[in-house]
Amino acid sequence: MSVSEAKRVALLARPGEARERLRVALHEAGADIVLEDDPNTLDADALGSSAPQVVLVALEPAIEDSLERFDGVLHDPAVSVIFDEAELAARRQGWEAQRWARHLAAKLHGHQDVLPPGREEEVSLQLEPGLPVTPAQLHQDAEISLHLEEAADIAQELPRDDFAYTGGLAARQIDDAVIDADDWLRNTSQATAPAADVPPPLPPPLPEPAATTPPPLPAPKFDLSSLSLEPLDATGGKTGERVQGAVLVFAGIGGPDAVRKLLAELPDGFPKPLLVHLRLDGGRYDNLVRQMERVAHMPVALAEAGTPAEPGHIYVMPGDVVPLVDAGVVSFRPGAVIHTMIPQLPAADSAVLLLSGSDTALVEPVAALAAQGALVLGQSQDGCYDPAAPRALAARGAELGTPAQLAQRLTDRWF
Repeated sequence: MSVSEAKRVALLARPGEARERLRVALHEAGADIVLEDDPNTLDADALGSSAPQVVLVALEPAIEDSLERFDGVLHDPAVSVIFDEAELAARRQGWEAQRWARHLAAKLHGHQDVLPPGREEEVSLQLEPGLPVTPAQLHQDAEISLHLEEAADIAQELPRDDFAYTGGLAARQIDDAVIDADDWLRNTSQATAPAADVPPPLPPPLPEPAATTPPPLPAPKFDLSSLSLEPLDATGGKTGERVQGAVLVFAGIGGPDAVRKLLAELPDGFPKPLLVHLRLDGGRYDNLVRQMERVAHMPVALAEAGTPAEPGHIYVMPGDVVPLVDAGVVSFRPGAVIHTMIPQLPAADSAVLLLSGSDTALVEPVAALAAQGALVLGQSQDGCYDPAAPRALAARGAELGTPAQLAQRLTDRWF
């Protein structure tokens, strides 16, 4: 890759292991690091002066307040922002670190090639003289130590049963006698069989108490002085009455930046609840809530099972919470499969957006909802890291746009 093709990247991270590992990953990805500094001490104008194309932030609570000083650059549509958990970055090593570096390179250069080296080997269909290449020859120079390290790390976490062998070869006593496997299993199962249940002895009978008549309970008294009618709003409905439908936003790899730009353009008082379903490797959805709070004009909260989805609010759904639709009104319940609830949304009052990294399995139910009148949109390929789902949705007639354009379409329809 030529120097002119290298992306200009600013690395914002506190000194430490996370910053060191992210710097190495950027070099391996072919990035041109134009700025590397602690956001707590970095001058607000220095980041803009470095003219980065990408900003990589090692996110942790200690720097969250300082990031507000760089909103002018972080909110620039021409700048891509990548957030990584500093805690996760600091402990990545071996195969996991190389995997993340490949995903980072794909994000920087706008491609989807995240497979490790060696996968480009293809079997030739043309006849050639000599014996075919053996698998051992194909992997002669392959680096296997990374896989051995990974296997050693997880070996102790594998499940074991009663017949698992846990001793070393040196400690094993070798007997030349022939062992009857059936007899060995029979004796083992008898030794581990639970003892027969023996009922406990009955307690001695209690002496019969003297027959007494309980005193009568006092009649209940009700104080009606504090009761009042529930207040009504000007339209005749209950105060705080929830609306039908919702805006459901899906995203994955490359999605946090797209979601952040979408929320930054939606106005305060938007009349629908907006539900964000974004897959995170580290599962730190509380940090995602804080990121979105800095840019959104509406309140942002973590969705909790058993609570309603109120209009004018943004809800980040963790992996174990999904929407529940009852008579068109949305709340939250425990669960892990969100695809099945999409057809339950009232089409005329709902919208579904597929952003970068969305699951392609969502395309069919979302397209079916669009046929019933729902507003269905996808992120355009420009600036989209993983456009597979939006592209499939566009093939079914959906409109694509940048996050800012998608926010405008939502505003035009309901605000």
